[in-house]
Amino acid sequence: MNKRRHPDWLKVPLRGGQNFSDMKKILRKTKLNTICEEAKCPNITECFDNRTAVFLILGDICTRNCRYCNVKYGKPNHLNPNEPTDIAESVKQLGLKYVVITSVTRDDLEDGGADRFYETVKKIRNFSNKCIIEILIPDFNGNIDSLKTVIKSKPDVINHNIEVCKRLFPIIRPEGNYEKSLSILENIKIINNKIKTKSGFMLGLGERKNEIINTMGDLYKRKVDFITIGQYLQPTLDHARIIKYYTPKEFNEYKKFGENLGFKHIESGPLVRSSYHAERAIN
Repeated sequence: MNKRRHPDWLKVPLRGGQNFSDMKKILRKTKLNTICEEAKCPNITECFDNRTAVFLILGDICTRNCRYCNVKYGKPNHLNPNEPTDIAESVKQLGLKYVVITSVTRDDLEDGGADRFYETVKKIRNFSNKCIIEILIPDFNGNIDSLKTVIKSKPDVINHNIEVCKRLFPIIRPEGNYEKSLSILENIKIINNKIKTKSGFMLGLGERKNEIINTMGDLYKRKVDFITIGQYLQPTLDHARIIKYYTPKEFNEYKKFGENLGFKHIESGPLVRSSYHAERAIN
């Protein structure tokens, strides 16, 4: 089967300067994982060049097998006890002003890995107290105590991606739940309304225009501050196929709709991912 050809607006120029090389060396030395590499993000060269990375904690094997995601699925390995310290030291060494911490989903852990998020945020604060911290969390199976644990670490931004519209959840995210994800975002604000909340979703999986509008409305009702909208790109032939390529003009139209709705910041474009230009929302 011939590989599907992407439109020209999805082509990414090849780069790789000194910053890119430095990032790769530090990550390999500490054996840290990044979602940039695991999920084959198209923006990896740009972000690494800008000394930006999304650190992946709790290992690199996920207990869920979502049909859009390229992260490995299976039985996770034991946790690395040095992970929070290694990440904090890397953040300081790289001089990062903004860092994003995410994880694989760990349904095998009683707290879903919430305590590891807490430890990592606290370690970063100890090593670099001026760094802005965003965490991108799983749904913790709706466990409110786990959510309270990560909120107690006081990150600047908590992100939980809705990923797709409600109708597509059973197809694309069969082990997730649309309403549960919305409740995670809503409860963050209930517990601590000073923390900025964020969510994102993909286009191109067969969603309808009214479903895109409804998803944005559902997020706004939960007082989400920032949203990201990007084009789904099929990682392998075994993943969900691309139904439609949206044009930059269409992404801009959804951005304008969201701005009129009242979101504080929106990143919307073909190559946008959940942490792309994340610092712009805060600055």
